[in-house]
Amino acid sequence: MSEKTQDIFVIADGDEGVQLNRGRRLAILGSGFHLPHFSKVAKLLKKLFGPKIVLTSSAENAWFKKIFDLDDWQQVDATSKQHVEALADKVGLDYAGFLPFTDPRKLKYDIKGHMVRPHDVHLASKICFTLGGGEQTYNLGHFVISADWVHLVSDKIAREFIQPQIEFYTQLIGAEKLTRVYELEGELDEKIAQKNLQKLKKLGLIE
Repeated sequence: MSEKTQDIFVIADGDEGVQLNRGRRLAILGSGFHLPHFSKVAKLLKKLFGPKIVLTSSAENAWFKKIFDLDDWQQVDATSKQHVEALADKVGLDYAGFLPFTDPRKLKYDIKGHMVRPHDVHLASKICFTLGGGEQTYNLGHFVISADWVHLVSDKIAREFIQPQIEFYTQLIGAEKLTRVYELEGELDEKIAQKNLQKLKKLGLIE
């Protein structure tokens, strides 16, 4: 069995600073908190990648800062830990822990990772959609959004789940538009990855 297939899948924030040294990231803004249809998406990800998918929270999560109107990053970190753990319980997933600004930290279920961008600084200029099995190549220049599952849902659900993530990252950077790229590689059959790509193109989410 290859190292890739041994990796556990981890729902984590799409912040460009989230780096997993062990685990395959399925990137979703706020680890899915407060996003429409997340319960359905979590079920679809389990269907695609097996039941052992876990959730993590991570430091300096700007999504939680915005939702709860917080000013202090320590408050943000505490809030994100609390709510992502509760979300994991709600959707029937295990919570693996918190990814901090330190050397790579080992979390539960043999997950290992950390935050690698500078404190309170965002460096990304692109959004990368994963289409074939989560994040394959870490890139500090990318926000990441999992679209590995979109072939299984209606256009309406796909748009309502992905569009808020695109809008948030674009506003976070203060850009008019972020370049959108994608990864087709991964555990899924190439035909499925292509279906995901065609869905995003149909919805106008990628060119």
